[in-house]
Amino acid sequence: MSYSLPPLPYAYDALEPHFDARTMEIHHSKHHQTYVNNLNAAIEQAGIAEQPVEALIANLDAVPEAQRGAVRNNGGGHANHSLFWTVLSTHGGAPDDELAAAIDRDLGGFDAFKDAFTKAAQTRFGSGWAWLTSDRDGRLQVESSANQDSPLMGAAVGLSGNTPILALDVWEHAYYLHYQNRRPDYIGAFFNIINWAEVGRRYRQARAS
Repeated sequence: MSYSLPPLPYAYDALEPHFDARTMEIHHSKHHQTYVNNLNAAIEQAGIAEQPVEALIANLDAVPEAQRGAVRNNGGGHANHSLFWTVLSTHGGAPDDELAAAIDRDLGGFDAFKDAFTKAAQTRFGSGWAWLTSDRDGRLQVESSANQDSPLMGAAVGLSGNTPILALDVWEHAYYLHYQNRRPDYIGAFFNIINWAEVGRRYRQARAS
């Protein structure tokens, strides 16, 4: 069993000027690839049965203690980035009717959601992620996590256990070449390139799971 680096669904320069090509290339081909390599080494040592990476990180207690930290960090890194690439698009757009209604109901409307998500991303100290997540009843929540932790990891890392449907990487490697220390500018740019069709698809999938 081994995990592999997923190809991007667009060219490295497709998200210009919001996300620059050099950052995208390094982020995908170097950083994400390293998480994949390290995860494969950890699961080989642990003798873990083949399973989707999302299932693996959702059940960290089943991972031998000697490899649990490596699987948490690198499995999280692989799962988080694999989601992140898919929720970016040159087309942008807006939430579909079903997702927009859920945002209105649970988060007080799109502007309130945007403010909450921006705050989660800006106030995450050091490295981490901002998330929009859904429980099985379709209830939405904005969260943030440290390092490569995922909401899927649940109470083991102090998170919800919800399914992530939108993610923003706020590690410096995601933006420093282009934005330097201007994380708020990077977050603002992100809202121009959200693939809302994919976020809506993931929302419906989360409700059906």
